[in-house]
Amino acid sequence: METKQFTGGPTDPADLRRADSLAREIFSDVANKWALLIIEMLGDRTLRFSELRDGVEGISHKMLTQNLRMLERNGLVERTVHPTVPPRVEYTLTGPGRALRTTVDVMCEWTHRNLAHIEVSRRRFDDV
Repeated sequence: METKQFTGGPTDPADLRRADSLAREIFSDVANKWALLIIEMLGDRTLRFSELRDGVEGISHKMLTQNLRMLERNGLVERTVHPTVPPRVEYTLTGPGRALRTTVDVMCEWTHRNLAHIEVSRRRFDDV
């Protein structure tokens, strides 16, 4: 006799509540500080790796590489290699990447508007 485990029906790949959803995986990928900063830095421009590294303060070569690969894999960044010596590699946001940047811009604006409140709240919390 074989025991089957009930899974609750077909999985919805867009259901963020499910641990096995594709949406949660994508959300986890793009909602990290480096990915958000890279998206913001690229904006409407095309930048080389070194320009991104210099523009995103504190990011290591390894973290920039990993995040650019992840963003490219998810179709948010396009990587173009020019056949020169040494090779020139440029990165730009795709259509969906630019659409996500709109959301990132809203998050940045929210942060600026609420920074003073958050600082006061943190101090009050830490003093308890």
